[in-house]
Amino acid sequence: MLSKHCGLASTFHEPHPSHRPVKNVGGLTRLSALELAQYARSDNVLEASIGMATINSLIDIDEARCVEKNALDVLAGKGKNKKIAIVGHFPWIPKLRSIAGTLWVIEQSPQEGELPAEAAEEILPQADVVGITGTSFINHTVDRLLDLSKSSFVVILGPTTPLSPVLFDYGVDILAGVKVVEPDRTIRSISQGAIFSQVEGARLVTIAKERKNDRTS
Repeated sequence: MLSKHCGLASTFHEPHPSHRPVKNVGGLTRLSALELAQYARSDNVLEASIGMATINSLIDIDEARCVEKNALDVLAGKGKNKKIAIVGHFPWIPKLRSIAGTLWVIEQSPQEGELPAEAAEEILPQADVVGITGTSFINHTVDRLLDLSKSSFVVILGPTTPLSPVLFDYGVDILAGVKVVEPDRTIRSISQGAIFSQVEGARLVTIAKERKNDRTS
């Protein structure tokens, strides 16, 4: 989504062949960014994906706080030999498994060795480090997941992650997302069917919660 800036979000589909239609299709470009941002509230996950991309396009990302670091490095550094829970499936899970003391992976559609979504109620309170996919904003599970992770070090990760410090007020410690730096390249690659690893013109960045002793007087 290109408005004030360019924002990304994962394209979420409902788990059945007959997807509900997106409202105002054909006229989305005539809506304001604020109108499109309201789609993030929708229980139609494809509409919510559009809404989250719009919200991300409106965020003024503080470059001074951005560090070029991927989510795996953050989780590996914080979770070595500890209990790590990841909500969402990511390609680097096998690498993280070799670093963690215990690793749980919780997924809406679990693969072999993963746990179903309802396992979050039991697992997240036990974890030292929790990684939560940014798509939890799309399926509206983020509030409950953060509540279950109150005693953990929490990272929200993936291209849907809003890189807004506001989230630090809700128990998040690190945001690991994407900043689009060349919108034309990004839009061109997505329009040609690129999966996330093929998207051009964007870089992985992290923003950490500031601690009191991080500031100099």
